[in-house]
Amino acid sequence: MVLFILCVKAELDGVETMSLLKSTNLCFSVRNPLSDFETREKVVFNPSETLEQEEGDREPPHHFALKWEGSKKFSTLIILDEEGSKSALKKIKKKGKKGGGGREVDFPRDITSDDSGDYVPVLAMECRGLEPFAFHPLGNEFKVISEGGAVFEEDVDLSEGDWAEYDEENDASVGLNDFGSKIVAV
Repeated sequence: MVLFILCVKAELDGVETMSLLKSTNLCFSVRNPLSDFETREKVVFNPSETLEQEEGDREPPHHFALKWEGSKKFSTLIILDEEGSKSALKKIKKKGKKGGGGREVDFPRDITSDDSGDYVPVLAMECRGLEPFAFHPLGNEFKVISEGGAVFEEDVDLSEGDWAEYDEENDASVGLNDFGSKIVAV
């Protein structure tokens, strides 16, 4: 089992917080850790739904599974909730490992105006037999709350790297610019 953390960044303009919704489809590209050429591009799954399993299956409930060519077992991806993320990261820290190229990786959380332009961990994934290597925004994965308190949950589409809207109640523009993402193995 390997833990991967999705980190995202954006320049926040008039935005108090930006959070990843756990009840919408997410799109990732994954690869076989034992092979440089075996990949699956843009696989889509919903973190609020686990796949049906056969009775007596010893694998824990998971959100995505695939079988690589020549493999006898399924490779799985599990989206960890807040409690699962904290538990997994504590176990890794107890072993003395540091993720992300030797620096500490924090628990997944919302992005705030203080984080503008910095990578922030937003999602933890436990993977067996596969590595997520790219995140592809489809639209509607994020909820944005403006500095005035207006909530934007629909049509927050970052697939082009930018998003803008107008907060009518507070007569202010709201936007996310230079969206980027990276996946860190912990």
